[in-house]
Parts: sequence; C-alpha cells; structure tokens
Amino acid sequence: MKSQICEMLGIEYPIFQGAMAWIANASLAAAVSEAGGLGIIAGGTAPTKLIREEVRKAKEITKKPIGVNIMLLSPYADDMARMVCEEGVKVVTTGAGTPGKYMDMWKAHDIKVIPVVPSVAIAKRMVRSGADAVIAEGTEAGGHVGELTTMVLVPQIVDAVDVPVIAAGGIGDGRGMAAAFMLGADAVQVGTRFLAAYECTVHENYKKRIFNAKDIDTIVTGRRTGHPVRILKNKLSRRFIELDQRLAPLDEYEKLGAGALARAVIDGDMDNGSIMAGQIAAIVNKEQSCKEIILELMTQANKLLSGG
Repeated sequence: MKSQICEMLGIEYPIFQGAMAWIANASLAAAVSEAGGLGIIAGGTAPTKLIREEVRKAKEITKKPIGVNIMLLSPYADDMARMVCEEGVKVVTTGAGTPGKYMDMWKAHDIKVIPVVPSVAIAKRMVRSGADAVIAEGTEAGGHVGELTTMVLVPQIVDAVDVPVIAAGGIGDGRGMAAAFMLGADAVQVGTRFLAAYECTVHENYKKRIFNAKDIDTIVTGRRTGHPVRILKNKLSRRFIELDQRLAPLDEYEKLGAGALARAVIDGDMDNGSIMAGQIAAIVNKEQSCKEIILELMTQANKLLSGG
C-alpha cells in the first residue's frame, strides 16, 4: 500500500506512531521507523537537551526517517525548532499552536512540517502557513483532544485542503486503517496500539491497565479549562470531575495535573497518574513488536480494501 505521504517522507508504510509525551522516546520511535512506518519522538515540555539525546539515540538504531513532535506551547519550543535543524530531522509534527514563525527555517533545512489539527478551520490555516500535510485527530484519541470525531473530521478536512491528510484517533487495527482510507486519508497515526509494543518503555503497570481496559473506560477531563485530555478512569480522573462540579479555579486543575503523566508512565501509579489512552484501548490486548503491529495493520487493511 503506497501513498503520497510514503513518497514524500521516504517511508514504506503509511503509518505514523503517535507522539505520546513521556512515552514516545528513541526506543519506540526507532523501532517503528525501522519497521517501515514513521516513528515520532515526543517533545512535550521536556528540555531540548533531553530530546536531542533521544534523536541521536534513535539515529544509532535506524537510518530510516524519524520525526519529532514539538508542542508549540512548550517553553523550549524555540530551542526545539532550532535543534531539529541542527540534528538533521526531516519530519516535524506540531501541536498546541501555529508553527508559522518557524516555517522558513524548517523549509531551508528541507524539513516536512505536519501539524496536528482538530478542525477544518485550523487545517486550512496550517496549510496557508506552509504545512506539507496535516494530521486530522478525532476526539477518540488519547491525550489532548478536540471535540469532533475522526469519522466526521477526516472527510471534511480531506475536502478542504490540497495536502495529504493523516487520520488519527480511534485507529488501532487494520479495520480502522481501512476505514480511514475510505474516508480519504492518505495515512494513519496510531498511538494507543503502540503502547503494547515490546519496544515501548512505559511502566509495566501502564501496559497491563491498557490490556484490561473496557470500551467505556476512558474519560475526557479538563474541558472546562480549554485543555481537554482523554485518560483512563481512575482516582485522578474522579478528582478532576470533582473540580468541574464545584467550578474550581484553574490553578487547582494545574496543581492536580502537575507531574501526573510521569507518575503513570515512570512510576506506574495507576491511581494518581494520568493514564493517557484512546477509546480504542479496549481492543489492545497483547504485546507485540512494532514490526508485528505494523504488518498486522497492513495485512488486515489490505485484505479489506481489496475486498478479501
């Protein structure tokens, strides 16, 4: 299955690995890229030095293209924007802002820029600013989300822009991948499914919690704050809901959320940690290598798209 995005980025399969903060490191990203997809190292709010080290580690594992995700609200965004140029990164995905001020610099270094977008209006704005493609992410995704579902968002963005569209949110197997292609997507981005990869270094408790997830086990917290996040239900999510119910000030949300993702990813705290996961978590029930995951996605999608 070849697509425009494969030719543009020099990858074998039209599969991106989601940029999961604290999770998508050199180990996971390099394994995905080596298997033929596009591995993406998540910048999050980490210091630039740390992400530079991850980029260099990934280059030692694979010679294939690797992307870096830059969260534009990060205090290190300016430094990160320069770092990807210095390290020869060829693909940058962005979130939480507009990358316009970096476009000339990135284009001068032949970097393909692919923002994550939650709406048609933002997709159009990103393309006007020079984006080479966009990732249309539906609310089914884990982590920071918008409100529109993947099913309705993807075809509308496909109709609205003249660049490749990567579908994200609620895609965890070949059925979801085939559906995304039928909606007009040129590729898919997969996050939660890669949590189950051997090469994913997330705490074992996190993986087990994903394997035990049911269809109704995720919840979106923080819609009141303007920064909604989809996580698995636990004590932390209930405390966020309590803040919503009593219309708590925003600083209480910030205090409660501080360090919560690290508590889940690093410490394995499944009660007080932020267990970011998409609604597709319920179908993720086995640990595999990144190569096995990608080949399973491709085999099932190809069979469905060919009428098999």
